[in-house]
Amino acid sequence: MHTGPLSQKLFATAKEMIPGGVNSPVRAFRNVGGEPFFVRRAKGSRIEDVDGKTYIDYIGSWGPNILGHAPAVITNTIHEVAKDGVSFGIPNPFEVEMARTITEWVPSVEKVRMCNSGTEATMSAIRLARGFTKRDLIVKFDGCYHGHSDSLLVAAGSGALTHGEPDSAGVPADFAKNTIVLPYNHPEALESLFAEKGDRIAAIIVESYPANAGFVLPQPGYLDLLCSITRTYGSLLIFDEVMTGFRLGKAGVQGLEGIKPDLSCFGKVIGGGLPVGAFGGRADVMDMLAPDGPVYQAGTLSGNPLAMAAGLAQLKELGKTSGYPRLEELGAHFEKGLRQLLSEKGVPHRLNRVGSMFCLFFTDREIINVDDVMKQDLEFFRKFFWACLDKGIYLAPSPYETGFLSLAHTEADLDDTLSVFAEALATI
Repeated sequence: MHTGPLSQKLFATAKEMIPGGVNSPVRAFRNVGGEPFFVRRAKGSRIEDVDGKTYIDYIGSWGPNILGHAPAVITNTIHEVAKDGVSFGIPNPFEVEMARTITEWVPSVEKVRMCNSGTEATMSAIRLARGFTKRDLIVKFDGCYHGHSDSLLVAAGSGALTHGEPDSAGVPADFAKNTIVLPYNHPEALESLFAEKGDRIAAIIVESYPANAGFVLPQPGYLDLLCSITRTYGSLLIFDEVMTGFRLGKAGVQGLEGIKPDLSCFGKVIGGGLPVGAFGGRADVMDMLAPDGPVYQAGTLSGNPLAMAAGLAQLKELGKTSGYPRLEELGAHFEKGLRQLLSEKGVPHRLNRVGSMFCLFFTDREIINVDDVMKQDLEFFRKFFWACLDKGIYLAPSPYETGFLSLAHTEADLDDTLSVFAEALATI
């Protein structure tokens, strides 16, 4: 449960200058107890820490690295594009090509605006939905994370129909009162809310497959209900596909499920590992944005040429006929081996997987929302995490995060990982 001496030294120094020693909270390893390691380099399916230890990586920078770490198609693109400048603050051809690619791959998106992060994308989509509908109330779901903007850092209230409460210091209660939090996969709560307040609701925002509280899948018909109820009451449906977009298929979850949301939010994969975000949807809604409409949104680095070029290089490589089928092959191989191993060991578990995204829960209860996720055996996970890390397998340092495969992973990587899993389970 100890990282190497150079990582320990770096972390001690970082804590003197950076809050918690990290620039994003999950990196602090608080959910597993212990300290993080620091990465020196990464290539393919592996990362190497500053102490020289190598790990098979199942995080991939939390989703963007779908081709693996440092693929030549991306690093060469960045190198070539950077020769002509890294930022202009003026339109560039890459952002036009990216917009064309997104609108061609995702049928619900008629127009799209680039930004710099998933948080910025969801924040802007919420503002746009309120401006378009001229309503204030937003509905989100407990366990769905949409970035750290004030309107969305809201936890569930004391009952299914109560307004949310601030989930962070610094968020005024007046902001939170316009966000209503419901349990995911609970159609009765949704229907009751809209029957009472539907004419005041601007939008529902949802992680189509929630991936920030483990990896939770919708019950049959649930996403269709979100679509139909928003149309009935004149609200908008916003799909947060920052994680799932362009990872689970060219059109993300909405392509898999045959849903057409009014707005969608993207990030991660479309940046090729560089900071990026985007939101898009119906043309009549998007035309409310400045400079054409009254809803203001801007960003100096939006459409940055490096991020656009890197993302396009990744999408072109991924869009080749073998990309998504290969990811499904790898995912199915991993799932089959993992299910067999856990069954043989008699370990209570639930495993959710779609394509290259997966999450293992140490529980025998059905996983349909964040309440179920939180009732898994967290101490078992902690021990499992460290046993795997000690043997060179890097899983998310939290039981509430999703794992990711990449095209750089091989069946041999997955089999080696399963062997480590077996050894780890034997020590617990």
